[in-house]
Amino acid sequence: MKVNPKDFFEGKALDYDKEVARRRNVSNIAQLMMKEADYKQSMGIMDFGSGTGLLLSDIAPSVGKITALDISKSMNEVLESKRDRIKCELEIMEMDLTKENLERQFDGIISSMTIHHVKDISALFEKFYKMLPVNGTIALADLDTEDGSFHKVNRGVHHLGFDRDGFLGFAKKAGFKNLKIQTASIIEKPYGKYPVFLLTGN
Repeated sequence: MKVNPKDFFEGKALDYDKEVARRRNVSNIAQLMMKEADYKQSMGIMDFGSGTGLLLSDIAPSVGKITALDISKSMNEVLESKRDRIKCELEIMEMDLTKENLERQFDGIISSMTIHHVKDISALFEKFYKMLPVNGTIALADLDTEDGSFHKVNRGVHHLGFDRDGFLGFAKKAGFKNLKIQTASIIEKPYGKYPVFLLTGN
């Protein structure tokens, strides 16, 4: 099958939610996000790299609106098919935030397992900071540094996980305060265990 060079998840999207370890990981991340961030029904947040909506599905009952941002047409189509099951207002945008600007503000930004696909982390954090009002929150989850074995194919992967202090540094440099980074989950695969951290702040 010919793969769309702009959509790394084409051909994977329909089966994406079937992996038990993936669902468990995202559920763990969502639970910690809701514990650390004071989400309210009056809030509108953005999910960066929303994929099929696994994360936002868990967060949705706690907020009023989620804007789902993803570059993958195929993942967005799966999310669209779930719209009636998402328990808040949902806006889906097919957009590459690393190359385009979204001139809007959100009460919070969430993300799960997406940022290692972004080349320029410093620029991304600066963009996030501008998209949030004073005391707007971030809740960003990603992999600890790994040996390259996490992905079967590392196409579209710019970082083999992150050093936590380095990741924290990007957020501090962008202007975020009250930062906290902690283990959110551990993904178990037949060939290894991969810790996942959550960074929160405002």
